[in-house]
Amino acid sequence: MFSLDRFQLALERFDAANAEDPNRELVDGVEEPRELVYARRMTACMDRYRPEAPETVRLAARCQHIRRWTSLRTDYPAGRDGYRRWRTDLAQFHAATTADILRDVGYDDTVIGRVGSLLRKERLKVDPDVQLLEDVVCLVFLQHYLVDFAPKHDDDKLLGVLRKTWRKMSEEGRCAALALDLSAAVRALVERAVATP
Repeated sequence: MFSLDRFQLALERFDAANAEDPNRELVDGVEEPRELVYARRMTACMDRYRPEAPETVRLAARCQHIRRWTSLRTDYPAGRDGYRRWRTDLAQFHAATTADILRDVGYDDTVIGRVGSLLRKERLKVDPDVQLLEDVVCLVFLQHYLVDFAPKHDDDKLLGVLRKTWRKMSEEGRCAALALDLSAAVRALVERAVATP
């Protein structure tokens, strides 16, 4: 049963954890903890894209990167295998960290297990809730992070990342991506990536 008080308390606990991020991002002239900014962007995107989303998906969106700064990519070997291992370990870490918070605020094992499954992206392309979360992840990346990500990578790498992002999205998510208010340069980059095989 949905309890707004319990839901709000969970979000507050997620935000308190992410407020400890030592990395900062400038938002409207104010420096804020990077993962707290990301979490709020995820919720705002979910509210616009699918305001009627299930409670478990809304919880997963808010804690998608919870305490992410504590596990660095540089702690893993270079290359694709190292990256995959880092991402897998991160998903497990996010699920475990979230489970502790959800249990503390009164959620049962069914909800905790479901949120963990969403965070681990189990059955992507099959489970509509996992797909919804992935669409929101991709939309947030395109709207808020691509502009800074692009200059750090060569053309081939960048186009490859964008094509992979596009493949992860549902058709509805792709339509929403093309409707985003993107800069002309970012829009051109996305359109170029999705127009070529």
